[in-house]
Amino acid sequence: MRAGKSYTPPLEQSSILGIVGPTASGKTPVSILLAELLNGEIVSADSRQVYRQLNIGTAKPGPEELERVRHHFINILDITQEYSAGVFGQEARQVIGDIIRRGKLPILVGGSGLYVKAVVDGLFDGPGKDPEVRARIEEQLANEGLQALYERLRRVDPNTAERMKEVKARQVVRALEIYRITGKPISEFHAGHAMKPEFDVVQIRVDSMMRDGLVDEVRHLKGKGYERRLNALNSVGYREVFDFLEGLTDEHEMIRLIKQNTRQFAKRQLTWFRSDKRIQWIPMSAPRDLVLVAEKIGDISRQHVSKEVR
Repeated sequence: MRAGKSYTPPLEQSSILGIVGPTASGKTPVSILLAELLNGEIVSADSRQVYRQLNIGTAKPGPEELERVRHHFINILDITQEYSAGVFGQEARQVIGDIIRRGKLPILVGGSGLYVKAVVDGLFDGPGKDPEVRARIEEQLANEGLQALYERLRRVDPNTAERMKEVKARQVVRALEIYRITGKPISEFHAGHAMKPEFDVVQIRVDSMMRDGLVDEVRHLKGKGYERRLNALNSVGYREVFDFLEGLTDEHEMIRLIKQNTRQFAKRQLTWFRSDKRIQWIPMSAPRDLVLVAEKIGDISRQHVSKEVR
């Protein structure tokens, strides 16, 4: 890194830096260099890195990286626990406010578009859960299937159903749960709870390659008694390895599916991020680019803040 580049934001500064992109795209090493360059702390906006047991498949920072720079929202939950973007948004905003008050720069780093949105624009998470209502809906899901449940959602909340780019059981169940608890569609709650952004976010996106070692990690999780039905394990990479370890596919097919599904997942992530015109794009093609990319992002951040405080 070049000398004389460190930067400490003023206490009243409400800007934060966002580094976004698909899983394992190189965000972690760049964000750590940036935190060192800009006197920052990292706020992870990743729906899977919150879980202690998920490491390889989530491209989570390693022990040395966590030691170099303070990270927030890494390893805070067990994989049996549920977490949501709405809860994350509320908690992350509190953490970001504390970072700013301590005179440091919050660096929001994540590949989960909904988690990033929850911080940047705010996100209403709906009413609390009702175990009895949830159990009845999940029983219907098991007996009738996802498509039947989705058709029910279309009847009571067509706006939410039509906005789903991919029909996922967890989202359909939650939307129906909110409707049955409140008598109102979740889309109505979202429309009535738009939040004014508290922070001015400079968002940067980077690309890189995927890490290895997933099979051993999943084998270890299975050995500990964790089942694939857990929401934390229902993600690209983990699903395919579970199929392989359970004899449903061979190694060649597992690798092919991981590559295929990772590409498809990355495309969905990129579609999400490309729809946000506030994001500035910086390509990264090789590890040697890390320092240059970090310095370029640092320059963008400093220019943005200098304009804001004039």
